[in-house]
Amino acid sequence: MERLKKLVKRIKGKRIAVVGDIIVDHYVWGDTSRISPEAPVPVVLVKNEEYKPGGAANTCNNIISLESEAVLFGVIGEDITGEKAIEIFKNYGVNTDGIVIEKNRPTTLKTRIIARTQQMIRVDKESSHKIKRETSKEILKKIENNIDKFDGIIISDYGKGVINRYLLERLIPLALRKKKIITVDPKIEHFFLYKKVTSITPNHYEAGDALHTKCEEDIEVENAGKKIMKRLKTISLLITRGEKGMTLFLKDKVYHIPTVAKEVYDVTGAGDTVVATFTLCLSSGIDFLDSAKISNIAAGIVVGKIGAATTTIDEMVNYL
Repeated sequence: MERLKKLVKRIKGKRIAVVGDIIVDHYVWGDTSRISPEAPVPVVLVKNEEYKPGGAANTCNNIISLESEAVLFGVIGEDITGEKAIEIFKNYGVNTDGIVIEKNRPTTLKTRIIARTQQMIRVDKESSHKIKRETSKEILKKIENNIDKFDGIIISDYGKGVINRYLLERLIPLALRKKKIITVDPKIEHFFLYKKVTSITPNHYEAGDALHTKCEEDIEVENAGKKIMKRLKTISLLITRGEKGMTLFLKDKVYHIPTVAKEVYDVTGAGDTVVATFTLCLSSGIDFLDSAKISNIAAGIVVGKIGAATTTIDEMVNYL
């Protein structure tokens, strides 16, 4: 534990590029005590509202919470939500220089209505169509112009159209040429396009769906992981498994890491925490196994909080 404490304190002062789908998370907090006379649904009396970074922006938020800099590359619409997104992200300390505006495309907004800590409903406003080729080119140009300043790159794929074949076939080779750590929080649509990256961090459902197989028990996870490693030719693979913790795959070794979560209130954004922490650890020269262990601790802390939460270096040190 003392050794891990020392390593945790090292993950600060890095500069990470996060490329992916930008989401604004809107939380409406309230109370409910009666049913609407108009329909059999509860009436929520609003007490408070909150806007937070979501999707790739939440990955940035996790990086900032761990005392490093995050530069966000993605797309917003030419709308009020997009304007609010820039304001929100800057307030959280996110560098928004990599954001591109695409006309006639809504900024993704997810509204969660919560009464007495219970989520009642979620309302989404979004377009999941692939972004325009010109938009992909603009994002790539921004990354290429700044890549030498980054310690690592995260691809945060939420399936909303920013991550596409054209972008991946240019971004990954660029990162490899520049010898940058590049990690991926994947979505099933592009699963086998992430070839030769440093690491990919799917959950066990995504890993199973990618191979059309079950991925629950240790042996099933091991079989799936080995097949994914072979097809993608990645240096490592980290499969998150909920209450069963994580499984790390390296070239010739498999490590099962049990969960450290004491209570699970909300898994929203836990994948963002894992990929952010794992990438920062690798960028700090920490080996893959210790990086996975530290990421497991970070995830165990954030699932004990409500909403897309983050953790801090001090919080992890105190936990250890």
